[in-house]
Amino acid sequence: MLRHASRPDGARGVREHGTPRRVALVAFEGFQLLDIAGPMEVFSKANHHLPKTTAEPFRYELIVASPAGGAITSSSGLPVAGTRALADLHEPLDTVIVAGGPEAALRSVGTGTGLLDWIAQRAPGTRRVASVCTGAFLLGVCGLLEGRRATTHWSAAKALETMLPSTEVVADAIFVGDGYIFTSAGVTAGIDLALAFVEQDCGPAVALNTARELVLYLRRVGGQSQFSASLAAQANAADGLRAMVAWIEEHPEADLSVPALAGRAAMSERTFARAFLAETGMTPARFVELVRLDRAKQLLEATRWPLARVAHCSGLGSAATLARTFRRRLGITPQDYRDRFRLAVDRS
Repeated sequence: MLRHASRPDGARGVREHGTPRRVALVAFEGFQLLDIAGPMEVFSKANHHLPKTTAEPFRYELIVASPAGGAITSSSGLPVAGTRALADLHEPLDTVIVAGGPEAALRSVGTGTGLLDWIAQRAPGTRRVASVCTGAFLLGVCGLLEGRRATTHWSAAKALETMLPSTEVVADAIFVGDGYIFTSAGVTAGIDLALAFVEQDCGPAVALNTARELVLYLRRVGGQSQFSASLAAQANAADGLRAMVAWIEEHPEADLSVPALAGRAAMSERTFARAFLAETGMTPARFVELVRLDRAKQLLEATRWPLARVAHCSGLGSAATLARTFRRRLGITPQDYRDRFRLAVDRS
């Protein structure tokens, strides 16, 4: 039986002076290839951009590990040879990143491979433990997400929430950090998380140069959504409500109260609210707020409009409501968001 891995606040793996930061990228049969290859490429490129005058020798030492070591095969069928067995990793680790994979692969790796026990045992002495995509389920089974905020691929967020009722699942985040535990969304989000680690370790200049070499956004931070709320709702809704979802997205500034929407759908308010929740997985009010937030993001990225105009055109009403929504949903101000993501070509 697994013990819930935990450690006192502030405890973290200690790196001896002059030693590299060892990053263990943990995979298994059926893992998703980019969950490992993406972060690995980021750390590898970062090594080339470290200052030559650094007083203390510093570099990332990358280790690809798997439960039994040797060759493993990714979910796409591409084999990866020469992985190290988890039991052979005796050296201190700075960061552990656990890949995700299809449900069948996750179930298989959780039975008799020793991976879950290894994660639970090594986590307390590791500075950072992270997952990519559905790797969050493995951290969850180990008890590492209890009482924390976390994310995963948007399509698996509801399942993670059901499995871990004490975990606050942030379904639309690129990545989430809570203490020394980090989780990221699907596939390429692991690259964003690795860039954030590089910036944390080496400073913004190294992270920027790494991002430029890899032709990546440096600042696709956790505040940016991994998917459109409208697309997610349309994917789940039946034909009748799918048209309503699309109409809401096209008219964020309209009266989108439940009475108005129910009248448009020719339903009672109670029936409409119940059907909307059942088909989209969210209440009408939450969906409307997410649509308006998405529109506000688009306007902040693409225009120089004053915040009051952005708020009005996105349906959020006032600059004060815009600011409250951004702080509650993203943890940043509208101006912070604009500074990070504004496009080079503005619309008037």
